[in-house]
Amino acid sequence: MFTNKTFLITGIADENSLAMFVAKKIIENGGQVICTGLGVSEFHNDLSDKAKQFLNVNYADFQKSVKNELGNSQTEILDVTLEANVDSFAKKLKDNNIKIDGFLHAIAMDKTIRQKVVKPILDVTKEEFCDTMEVSAYSLIRIAQYLYKYDLIQPNSSICSLSYIAAAKVTFHPYRNMSIAKAALERITIELADELGRKNGTRVNAIRFSPYMGSKAGNATLNQSDFDTADKLSPLGNATPDDLANEVIHLFRPNGRITGEIRHVDGGYNIMG
Repeated sequence: MFTNKTFLITGIADENSLAMFVAKKIIENGGQVICTGLGVSEFHNDLSDKAKQFLNVNYADFQKSVKNELGNSQTEILDVTLEANVDSFAKKLKDNNIKIDGFLHAIAMDKTIRQKVVKPILDVTKEEFCDTMEVSAYSLIRIAQYLYKYDLIQPNSSICSLSYIAAAKVTFHPYRNMSIAKAALERITIELADELGRKNGTRVNAIRFSPYMGSKAGNATLNQSDFDTADKLSPLGNATPDDLANEVIHLFRPNGRITGEIRHVDGGYNIMG
């Protein structure tokens, strides 16, 4: 299905990241992936030793995970908060004559969540709000901007981002600041679907997925009781990472006509009151 097609995969932190399941499924279907992760780049200035150590460890874990699960797939450092880094990354792809047939946006960050304690919205600072919005929502625009700037996106490509039901509803487990960013991400998805569809036929969709504790992000926000409650409430039980990967592959398939959709892969949890 994906012979001679290349997809950009963001958001891999380790072997259990949802983005990793998508990348593996693309390769199983004959495609290639370029994976990005956080690390120390030439565009990071005045980093503390602690910050450098964190980024270096993060990137080493990322590279090891990709090698173990995806073989010799290309890895690159990408910090979406640094516009120069995004520009340089896209230019490198251009210089290497790489074309992109779509990408997965699986990036999110919220400093208001610490040790599974969610800060009330009334206590969220402007800096915390804007940082979360930049990484978790605006980065979809920024990446798309530079992929188009360097003419990297093939006509009739497909872009998919990962969201959650909390973008529309208050859930039984608090998800405050991030929920607003996810709502913005979904609205960006719809606007880009209109603009990019008319520009060169590119499709843009988002997927709301079940609670998932296998990833670093899931472990930072969820308790086992949250996972179990969603599993019990959902008519089909919680969806699995493979369910998510299969839906992304469906949306990535060539010549599709699905765009501007907020899809649910959650075992039916979204239909419950």
